[in-house]
Amino acid sequence: MRLHVVIAVVAVGGFLAVPDGSTLQLVWQVTAGWLAAVMMVIGIRRRRVTPAAPWWLFAIGVAGNASGILVEYILTHTQVDPGFPSWADAAYLSLYPAAAAGLLLMIRRRNVQRDWATAVDATTLTTGIGLLAWIFMIKPAAEDPTIGLLGHIVSVAYPLGDIVLLAMTVRLLLSGSGQNVSFRLVSAALICFLAGDGTWAVINQLAWEPGPVPHRLLADVFLVGFLLFGAAAVHTDARSLSRRVAPRPARISRSLLATLTATSLIAPVLLIVQTLRHQVSDALSIAVGCIALFLLVVTRMTQLLRQLDAQTEKARELAVTDELTGLPNRRAWNTELPRGIERTRRAGTPLTVAVVDVDHFKRFNDAYGHPAGDRLLKEAAAAWQEQLRTVDHLARYGRRGVRGDAARRHRRAGARHPGPDARRHSPGSDLLGRPGRVGRHRDLGRADRPRGRRALRGEARRPQPDRRRRLSAPRLSPAGRPGRPAPGGVPRWRPAGRVW
Repeated sequence: MRLHVVIAVVAVGGFLAVPDGSTLQLVWQVTAGWLAAVMMVIGIRRRRVTPAAPWWLFAIGVAGNASGILVEYILTHTQVDPGFPSWADAAYLSLYPAAAAGLLLMIRRRNVQRDWATAVDATTLTTGIGLLAWIFMIKPAAEDPTIGLLGHIVSVAYPLGDIVLLAMTVRLLLSGSGQNVSFRLVSAALICFLAGDGTWAVINQLAWEPGPVPHRLLADVFLVGFLLFGAAAVHTDARSLSRRVAPRPARISRSLLATLTATSLIAPVLLIVQTLRHQVSDALSIAVGCIALFLLVVTRMTQLLRQLDAQTEKARELAVTDELTGLPNRRAWNTELPRGIERTRRAGTPLTVAVVDVDHFKRFNDAYGHPAGDRLLKEAAAAWQEQLRTVDHLARYGRRGVRGDAARRHRRAGARHPGPDARRHSPGSDLLGRPGRVGRHRDLGRADRPRGRRALRGEARRPQPDRRRRLSAPRLSPAGRPGRPAPGGVPRWRPAGRVW
């Protein structure tokens, strides 16, 4: 890489000392272009770049563009007036389709999924710059009556080729390629060609004949572009330039927002300038540009609103869904329970509320590890979920248990369906909506009590909650005191309201 940098510096700096119009100047320019193409071939071989097709296309385009200098010299010295366009223009223009095809392959390789947001942003930037190119470069060249139809086509092809390459470069930049050194070098090379073509277009419009020094400086700009292509190929980042990348975040950075804003203001600013000069000669072009930019901005706003709606919906789902089991969480339960009570009250049917707890879950978790405990909870939730009807609701209420409500369902139905791995679970249930009920908190306290002889023996013991704090304050079970184990080392009570 260092050797190539030294060669590039010598080639660019030494060209300024070469006499203008000499044969050495011709040889220097052509050699620099071909050297850049050889550097790209060496980089492809040495770095083992995959896929290599984009770099081969870049090498062909650079070699063809450099060969245009030699073709123009031959035509000038063999014909009195080669005219415009000539075969040299065909060689010069070969860079644009080759480079565009290479950039297109990189874009398709790096982005497997279609990123419409990046495409809209790149189109917005290209439209604004394209409007400037149309007014100051393309339109004057197309209106020149002295060059004929083919001359008009060739004259327009140069700025159009620059705009196409600029659009693809912006597309790669917005897709996250800005940190790649090879991409920066390729972008700098394309900017050199864009600057050189733009400068020559302005010179031709002004009918100005540059002197030896300006001519060498302009030619040196193209030499820099050649050598930047070669440096991009021999750099180590050339291997990662075509790798697949994840889509960029939906968030728009401040710099991109400022750039898009400035681009959207190009058309109205041009209209203001021409109005102040009392020469509104491009009203139709400016109007079309304004319409295109406006539609692109509206499209981008629509994309952002859709992304915001999707993120809001996802956040809402995460807020009411348990991450481990996929069941509704306690927040969703607290929201759904009043609805279920009101629904059954209107229908005049009772509502069964059940609390299910996995027996000895802590012992199982300590014995088999947390992954096994998580798997048990997932399988238990899936097994219980399969027994539900459409009107039933199952939610994870806490750490180790679930609560469910079922309209007109047997309160002990859960006991008939054991959990996975033959793990015992202790369901407790109660009916809501019967006469004399005070409220749902008291009823949930009753549903949290153990059921059956097994619970009374201490295998799945739960306390009766205190009247003032039905869901949190534990009381002693009939079997003993807190901390006193039942036969077999199983605690005789568990705090009410603690589940899973």
